[in-house]
Amino acid sequence: MLKYSIILLILLLFFFSCSRQEQPADLRPVENPVLVIHGGAGVILRSEMSAGKEQAYTEKLQEALQTGYALLLEDCSSLDAVQAAINIMEDSPLFNAGKGAVFAANGKNEMDAAIMDGKTLRAGAVAAVQHIKNPINLARLVMEKTPHVLLCGQGAEEFARQQGMPLMPEEYFFTEHRWQQFLKAKEQDTIPEDTTSGKKFGTVGALALDKAGNLAAGTSTGGLTYKKSGRIGDTPLIGAGTYADNQTCAVSATGQGEYFMRGVVAYDIAAMIEYRGLSLEAAVQEAIKKLSAAGGTGGVIALDRKGHMAMTFNTAGMYRGYIRDNTPVVMLYKE
Repeated sequence: MLKYSIILLILLLFFFSCSRQEQPADLRPVENPVLVIHGGAGVILRSEMSAGKEQAYTEKLQEALQTGYALLLEDCSSLDAVQAAINIMEDSPLFNAGKGAVFAANGKNEMDAAIMDGKTLRAGAVAAVQHIKNPINLARLVMEKTPHVLLCGQGAEEFARQQGMPLMPEEYFFTEHRWQQFLKAKEQDTIPEDTTSGKKFGTVGALALDKAGNLAAGTSTGGLTYKKSGRIGDTPLIGAGTYADNQTCAVSATGQGEYFMRGVVAYDIAAMIEYRGLSLEAAVQEAIKKLSAAGGTGGVIALDRKGHMAMTFNTAGMYRGYIRDNTPVVMLYKE
């Protein structure tokens, strides 16, 4: 009997030892939380940007940063900050997410979103939803209220009803600018060149490092103008357009989704850090180099648990910004 008790004790000690190693050994509270965001990459040139439009994008990105960061200062989780920052951009017609989502070939808005917790590796995502004001909120409910990771279409919207989330009429998502893009694409019966060549991607994303030292990532998008109905991009696919792991980093991507899916870009960055020992910046640079070699365009934001960040892209610009020490920084152009 004593022999079996000793064996059991050894097994229990081994189990708890392994459990403690699931989180980084040096994970500790941080004094200065960090929030990083993007609002899409593409041909964003100072010469083609009016002063009014530049101001509008700058102010909205600053609002997203300050909204999410205020939660981090109140000791809220990185998930809360990511969700709040993305909500600001989803509610703005400036970005291809939520209110500003583009139209698919069927004349409908079909939106995708994902969120991931770097502490637990839990994730939630939705795809091809048409009536959800803030798809990132529904993605978080999928993560927290179901055993699943990804729900799509009518099933996702039925789940939203069950959770008491109001469904918005199609009119809410209508913007004249997006509609004219759709009509032009429909007339030509093709996805516009500006979305296939990397000229315009309005996907939004956010990453956060909270005071507890935990990472989170979130991404939300309307996809491509005149995409086939039911087309799903990289945004809601964990490891392609969205990923977070306290052991390595958090990543959110924007660009030609098919290339990010084929290259599993978000996870590839984390894997290069974990298995090759690369720095965050080196891993991101390598991932974008691979993306370019494959013919893809776009960019990523990345953040590790030490507060190191990267905002890298192979297009002319990317709407992006970060905030730490209560100081928001917003950038639009490559320089």
